[in-house]
Amino acid sequence: MSQNAEKVLDHFNLFREPEYVQLFENKKKEFEFAEPVDEVERVKEWAKTWEYREKNFAREALTVNPAKACQPLGAVFAAVGFEGTIPFVHGSQGCVAYYRSHFSRHFKEPSSCVSSSMTEDAAVFGGLSNMVDGLANTYNMYKPKMISVSTTCMAEVIGDDLNAFIKTAKDKGSIPPEFDVPFAHTPAFVGSHITGYDNVMKGILWHFWDGKAGTVPPLTRVPNDKINFIGGFDGYTVGNLREIKRIFDLFGIEYTILGDNSDVWDTPCDGQFRMYDGGTTLEDTANALHAKATISMQEFCTEKTLPFIAEHGQEVIAFNHPIGVKATDHFLMELSRITGKPIPEQLEKERGRLVDAIADSTAHIHGQKFAIYGDPDLCLGLAGFLLELGAEPTHVLATNGNKAWADKVQALFDSSPFGKNCHVYPGKDLWHMRSLLFTEPVDFLIGNTYGKYLERDTGTPLIRIGFPIFDRHHHHRYPLWGYQGALNVLVWILDKIFDEIDKNTIVPAKTDYSYDIIR
Repeated sequence: MSQNAEKVLDHFNLFREPEYVQLFENKKKEFEFAEPVDEVERVKEWAKTWEYREKNFAREALTVNPAKACQPLGAVFAAVGFEGTIPFVHGSQGCVAYYRSHFSRHFKEPSSCVSSSMTEDAAVFGGLSNMVDGLANTYNMYKPKMISVSTTCMAEVIGDDLNAFIKTAKDKGSIPPEFDVPFAHTPAFVGSHITGYDNVMKGILWHFWDGKAGTVPPLTRVPNDKINFIGGFDGYTVGNLREIKRIFDLFGIEYTILGDNSDVWDTPCDGQFRMYDGGTTLEDTANALHAKATISMQEFCTEKTLPFIAEHGQEVIAFNHPIGVKATDHFLMELSRITGKPIPEQLEKERGRLVDAIADSTAHIHGQKFAIYGDPDLCLGLAGFLLELGAEPTHVLATNGNKAWADKVQALFDSSPFGKNCHVYPGKDLWHMRSLLFTEPVDFLIGNTYGKYLERDTGTPLIRIGFPIFDRHHHHRYPLWGYQGALNVLVWILDKIFDEIDKNTIVPAKTDYSYDIIR
């Protein structure tokens, strides 16, 4: 074999060695029962047609590669944003391994989360003993300040009652009676990761504001002038939340970030392991009840949380990933209205610089066609910015988008002359997107890492914006929100455009008449 201690090959070279080439050929011939090559090619070509697209869009009982994840992933994301908090997922250990690896691969950071490790016996008899033992182990081993409990499919199918189980665990001495254990039911077979985020965020606020599951009197709101901010499920939380803090500090606003996970997924390499870093303090979480208003940066990620907050007397304001000039203007003007403070001069200058950057580059983006997929609010933010740039967001798809979202995207299209040939696709998956790219091609695709398979199949260049981004590093450290964030998005789009121009003009004496130094 070519692999040995003196000659260690990475997989992309190792599998090209003769013995591996032969091994794969034998496997294909003897075990895969492959169809004839000409039949495979015929079907591949047919799958690019309008006829196939109509059949593809007619399917109802099958989802192929959805552009979403499950509720418990969002539950974990929300929980780690609070000081000293460890997420406790009541379900199987394998599920929790998926959540941890997903976050670790995106943020390139260790991601702490524990499981009640339910197995077959718990699926039959219930997971109470798993909860009792699991909470005791978590409390004693990891020394958290709070344990946030959520669920997976198994616990939900058998109907485990989290409130009752947690109270029983406290009665049995697993954790002190006064220890904070907020909870939320997050069945993975309903909704998506943004639903799980919403359920846990609401569950944590309900715990602190409304009497800690009936164990203490509910808090009484005493209004003050502070502002609460909720970022939502956001793969750019490290860069975005730090940008929001900078903006609030420039305004001189007193604020509380609810679910601040910007530090736990960006810990320094200084020889000290931090299982918990940063996060909203439990005291600030309770006192957030008294705030004047709560801002959510993602309307469709906080559909339950915002009404809950509004019921407690606060004004609530929701945005859809404010990316670009107009969306950031709206965000800053709302901040100014709520607080009575003027927009800082520094932000006005940043606006002018963004407008200048757009003017410098608009000729390269104007008229380009884009397909976008991802979470509902991100798709709205990106589509709005593209229209602002004179581009056409031709296909906008969100597997976890609903009719209300689709209506809002359509209204956005209708507001711009560049949106007249654009279409929105709620509840569709990436196999639907594949048909769209073949039958109505676009110039560029914007989405997460999974879009690289669409790029390979359809030849549509991928601009990586979204969650997860596994095959590129450190995108999460840069903001998308505000004028600075829009500048980042503009640069990422332009870089891909210029890369494609260079790629298509690179052959000497044939196509290199446009292989220019200056763009």
